[in-house]
Amino acid sequence: MTINQFIDHTLLKPTTTEREIIDLCNDAKKYDFYAVCVNGCYVALAKQLLSKTNVKIATVVGFPLGAMATEAKVFEAKNAINDGAEEIDMVINMGLLRSKNYVAVFKDISDVKRAIGKIPLKVILEISELSKNEIVKVCEICLDAKVDYIKTSTGFSKGGATLTAVKIIKKIVKDQAKIKASGGIKDLETALKYIDAGADRIGTSSGVAMMTDKSATTKY
Repeated sequence: MTINQFIDHTLLKPTTTEREIIDLCNDAKKYDFYAVCVNGCYVALAKQLLSKTNVKIATVVGFPLGAMATEAKVFEAKNAINDGAEEIDMVINMGLLRSKNYVAVFKDISDVKRAIGKIPLKVILEISELSKNEIVKVCEICLDAKVDYIKTSTGFSKGGATLTAVKIIKKIVKDQAKIKASGGIKDLETALKYIDAGADRIGTSSGVAMMTDKSATTKY
């Protein structure tokens, strides 16, 4: 597998236009990225543009704060799937985690997972806001909730992915869940370091730049 199949080609800015989503999807088709990741309002458009391709449609839920009611996250996820989403990236409730209300954190995640069935669920931790112990604890909760991926960051907080965090997550989850590194990964060299550290997917808005790098044919 080459680098393009690790990439979730991402555009989540609140000012994103329809034209930018069209360009994003055209790039994804050109470079055969694994997925595009767009806000919920653009899932149907992305599905229309990518219907005859292998590119998956991912969208975000409870984004970027994670602090809304679980019922709202469930509705958002179901609605996105009805519009054509094939993967869901949801943000945890960091306040509940900080409160050590682990039962509520588990319910928030597991209710969404149960609602979407076999659709892959990526749970976003926002590692820049969490201590090492909190990262470890929420990874354990994610495993209990049988999530498919643990994702490092939204890209909208004070920091993004770190190699240290990916290594911590990998040590906890082993092969029980996959890892998506996201936030601040802007070049191929950095992306490859994250893959070497254990990441199975790279969330980035710089996928085209990575593909035009002369090393882009590196295989894993």
